[in-house]
Order: sequence, then structure tokens, then C-alpha cells
Amino acid sequence: MNEDGPLVVVGDVLLDQDVDGRATRLAPDAPVPVVDVVEERARPGGAGLAAALAARHHRPVVLVTALGRDEAGDIARRALQGRVSLVEIPLEGTLPVKTRILADGRPVVRVDRGGGTPGRPGARALSALAEARAILVADYGRGTADALRSALTAAAPHVPLVWDPHPRGGSPVAGARLVTPNAAEASALTAVAGTSLGAHADRGRELAERWAAGSVVITLGERGALLVRPGAAPVLVPAPYRAGGDPCGAGDCFAAVAAVALAEGALPEEAVTRAVAEAAAFVGAGGAGNRGLWEPPTVPAVEPPLPRDAMRLAREVHARGGTVVATGGCFDLLHAGHVGLLENAARIGDCLIVCVNSDASVARLKGPGRPLNPLADRVRVLSALDSVDAVIAFEEETPVRLLESLRPDVWVKGGDYAAEDLPEAEVLRTWNGQAVVLPYLDGRSTTSLAHRAARAAAGRPPAAR
Repeated sequence: MNEDGPLVVVGDVLLDQDVDGRATRLAPDAPVPVVDVVEERARPGGAGLAAALAARHHRPVVLVTALGRDEAGDIARRALQGRVSLVEIPLEGTLPVKTRILADGRPVVRVDRGGGTPGRPGARALSALAEARAILVADYGRGTADALRSALTAAAPHVPLVWDPHPRGGSPVAGARLVTPNAAEASALTAVAGTSLGAHADRGRELAERWAAGSVVITLGERGALLVRPGAAPVLVPAPYRAGGDPCGAGDCFAAVAAVALAEGALPEEAVTRAVAEAAAFVGAGGAGNRGLWEPPTVPAVEPPLPRDAMRLAREVHARGGTVVATGGCFDLLHAGHVGLLENAARIGDCLIVCVNSDASVARLKGPGRPLNPLADRVRVLSALDSVDAVIAFEEETPVRLLESLRPDVWVKGGDYAAEDLPEAEVLRTWNGQAVVLPYLDGRSTTSLAHRAARAAAGRPPAAR
């Protein structure tokens, strides 16, 4: 595997055309709408769309496909040039064209025409696969994947390979890291009945075994996706929100994002989580018909939300006369004691800011082997709590220097000691801040949890709390 290699997309490019207009009447000779055309647009679809979406993530993308020399092929070629590196194999025939007739943005009918047979791949195509960091097969059943099947079979044991299957296409090669059928495709490929998650999981297990695939992820539209691996419990990754919009191309977006994530070293669970989020955003933005997709490439379609700026939040709350509450600690393993403390602290004022020890600070305080969770993970978990408005890290053993900048009105700790004995109490008095102590669930601590886990792993009974 070439660590610096590109993502190589192998598959069938189509030309997608949208004929958009308005329908205000029915035809006199049949009960069908008459569409007055307002606009016509054409863009690459299939593997071309998947490759273009992958390229928006600033990773080199090579597209191995058959375009031919007809007008449709020329349109697709021009749209893709400058976005991806094209490696063409021969095409006997014409590029397939899918034309959607839309009335007020809603599809009325689709017309398919054209099509050809991909020829034998040349040395450039085989070389591209040999140099790949990861491979995405966007199979639309038009023959490109079949033409390269031997090379894909040889590559699968060595590089992450994502296979987006099609009912008219061949089976994925053995050893694919991730295969991404949608719910309808998975149902058509198995005899398992039903639409429950259990039924989808059974289909995924059957397909993973049949295809000798590392994982099968069944995409479920607004429900998200179900990741199934042989010998492991299925994992449901829900969509972050319901994305109303045009779902055309959502599967290409999902597969492209998953392949990019695997190329970057992500685990399948991480790749699927990213893919679900970006596919939802893709649909919400208009799907494959979104004009912005074919503007000059910019940033990825979805960026993870940035943590809320704690200092700015404190200034904003103070400016409107509100009460800023802060608390601090290592928060190495978030447990019920932490959650109760944070919920109670949030009720005191208008915002709660959590000051969390850096990894180096935790190691100095707690000794070798700590923290159990790195700072980025601890910040992410804390930020996900409804009671927490912002999280900020500090390097010292105590957050005194940070508090001098943050200047909270109330500093909260949990425990059974007096508020005036807190090391932070003195600095808070310089701006008339107040240190308070809140009740803390007895017997809950990261250290005790770690000890109990160690005893359980060693087969010893847990110590009494």
C-alpha cells in the first residue's frame, strides 16, 4: 500500500441531465402533465459524481473509467478535468445518459438512453490501482468493474477497498473492507424478509459471508446506516438530522466519504459515521442537482462543528449581565458523579464552562498511565452534554491562571470540603467571584472505576465501595 498514494475510483460514469420546468396543466391527449421547460443542466453521474465528491476533501483522486468519444462523454470529461486525474479505458458504444424531467423540482419521469461496453484496461489503469492508498468501486452495472476485476482482486488484501454495488453488477471481490448496498439492494440480494433492524442485520451478515467482506454497511436513508461485521454486534449509525431534499446521488456521497475516511486511516465505524453525516448534508443541500457541487472545489461539504469559544462566551454573558459558572477537573472517565455535578452547576447561572486538565497536567497529578482518555476525547464527551456550554483546557495543576482570564462569577467543585479552602477561592475574591461546593455522589471516581475494571479483567471480585 502506498501511504502517499491517491484514492482511486473505479466505475461507470454516466451523464445525468435534469430538464426542469413548470407543470400547470394536463396534456389534451392523455392525463399526463405538460412541462414547460425552464432550464436544462448536465453533469457527470455514477462514478464521476463519486470521484468529484471525494476530490472535495483535498485528497488526490484518480478516476479509472470508460468515457468514449461521443458528445455525452465529452461533456462529462470537461466537467471532471481539473477535479480528478482521468485514466480512461476504451468504450465501445456511447456513454449512458439519464435524463430526469422535473416539474417544480419534482421528478415526473426519467428517460435512459445510450450505453456501451468497456474494453480491456491498459497499463495506466493497472498502475493506478497498484499505487492506490485506497480504492472505491462505484459499480453501476455497466462493465467497468468487471473489466478490472482481476486487478481489484489482487489489490483488495493490501489496500482499503470500498465497493458500492449495483443489482446489475457483479459481486464485490473477496476482501473488500466495506461494501455499501442500500436497503432495497440488500433486500433484493437475499431472501430475508422484513424491514426491522434485525432483518437488515441478518441481510448484512449473510452478504458479508457470501462476499467474504470485512464489513457490510446497509444505508437506510433517513434512519442512517447499519454496519455489520461477521462475529460482531451490528452498529446503527443514525443520521444527525432528517434531511429533506433530493436524495439523488446520496449513495455516491456516502461511499465517497467512507473511502476518503479509510484512506486517512479511519476505522470502519469512524468512516461510516462521517459518511452518514455528510450524506445527510448532501441531501439537504439539494443532492446531485446542487449547482454548488460543480463550482470550483472548495472545502469539504461538511466540517465538524468547532467547539464553542469559552472566552467569547464568558464575555457575551457578562455583557448582558448574566452569571458565568465554571467548574474544572480531569474528567478522565465521565461517570454519574460528574454528570450530577455538571447538571447542578448549570442551574446556578446562565452558562456553564468546564475547565479541563490537559494530558500533561493529568499525568503530573495522577501519575503514570493517566489520563485513560486523551484530551480531545474528554473535550468531545463533555461538549456533548446539554448542561455544558463550553470546554477549555489548561496546562497547570490548577486552573487559577485560566480563571484570571475567564473571570467566572461562580466557581463550582464537588466534595465535602469547605468552599473557602478551595485553592481557587482566593483568586475569585479579587473580582468578587464566589466559590461554592456542591454535593457529590459518594464512591464515584475515575480511580475507583479504573481499579474495579482492572480487578474484573483479572477475574477478581470488585472491592466494596
